[in-house]
Amino acid sequence: MRWRLLDGIPEEDVRRTLALARRRSFARDEVVFHEADPGDCVHLIESGRVAVRIATPHGQRATLAVLGPGEAFGELALLAPDARRTATVLTLEPTVTHAIQAADFRRLRAERPEVAEVLIALLTAQVRRLSAQLLDALYAPAESRVRKRLLELADTYGGMDGDVLVPLRQEDLAELAGTSRATVNRVLREEAERGTVRLERGRTRVLDRARIAERVW
Repeated sequence: MRWRLLDGIPEEDVRRTLALARRRSFARDEVVFHEADPGDCVHLIESGRVAVRIATPHGQRATLAVLGPGEAFGELALLAPDARRTATVLTLEPTVTHAIQAADFRRLRAERPEVAEVLIALLTAQVRRLSAQLLDALYAPAESRVRKRLLELADTYGGMDGDVLVPLRQEDLAELAGTSRATVNRVLREEAERGTVRLERGRTRVLDRARIAERVW
């Protein structure tokens, strides 16, 4: 397993870093950490998937991202000793991570300056993703947002080719798209009638991504 956060680091240093990590196992729907908790470590995902969520000022939940194997979360803990979590992370399925303490990672950065460049690149990608989501929220119709998030999930769960099973509930997709479950249900049923998806209990099988993409704003 390779993680983007450790790209470009010699294998020996990766092994040394992972030797300091704590292997953590989480059940489905388990909170890894809450928003505003102390940011004391970064998690590298070995298996499973997690949702990154924030609470809105009105008490609702918004899902910012779904992350899977090879990705990391909690990177902001690596930037400041007194960092606080900016979001809640919840598992969507049984998940295994390697938790690296921020102090250990800072020592690695001191020994390998190139690690800082990788971290900056990851944070830059996050800013771009959040900026695109903000643009969608302000200007894209809800139906288009549902289709776009569904396509992104298909890439996350199955790569770029073939049909893909997205094992998320409609309320999860609604949180990602920033809309209601009723809207998600309507869009998915319309796509099912077109033959681009098949609805299964608590999940959606994406059959034709190209035709879904035709209706994305």
